[in-house]
Amino acid sequence: MSHAADHELDRLPGGARAAVEAILMVVDHPTSTMELASTLALPVDRVNRILTELRDEYDGYTGSGPNGASKLGEPRGFELRNVAGGWRIYSRADFADYVSAFVLDGQSARLTSAALETLAVIAYRQPVSRARVSAIRGVSVDSVVRTLTTRGLIEEVGTDPVSGSLLYGTTAYFLERLGVDSVGELPQLAPHLPGLENLHDFDDSTY
Repeated sequence: MSHAADHELDRLPGGARAAVEAILMVVDHPTSTMELASTLALPVDRVNRILTELRDEYDGYTGSGPNGASKLGEPRGFELRNVAGGWRIYSRADFADYVSAFVLDGQSARLTSAALETLAVIAYRQPVSRARVSAIRGVSVDSVVRTLTTRGLIEEVGTDPVSGSLLYGTTAYFLERLGVDSVGELPQLAPHLPGLENLHDFDDSTY
């Protein structure tokens, strides 16, 4: 971006900082620092600094954040997270129950219990075959796997070198929807899906 164009952006209300925030309000997937910098023709380090400042401000801090900054007061009802390789604004986890009730109440598009249980098995045992998931759950999961694949929550990630069976794993979209950066950040299963408490007890034999 030319020097003149850079000044033009900075003359807008809030300047570059507001421009970054405006984009974050409309993205439907985590957006990388590089994507934002390219769109706004700004240096990557400047965009990264803006993102960090916004995150800290939403969390209720000023300056450089928790490590030596002043507390403003209560955090916002939303937060800026760096997940699945990019940045996106999410409602704050403290209000998840209320947001879920508002968004999901009465909608038929919610995943069934069977789909949630199958998704959990795949998330924790990936890469895993349909036969193995069926063995863990004790029922056929073919139709459920198709549903989860159609919704973009799981995908084929390879084949088993012994049996030749297709192996499935979770997608970046799955991480995005949960607001986590990796499957290592997933919560424990037991409190949420009774019946799968012993999931990790299954050995690694091929099905």
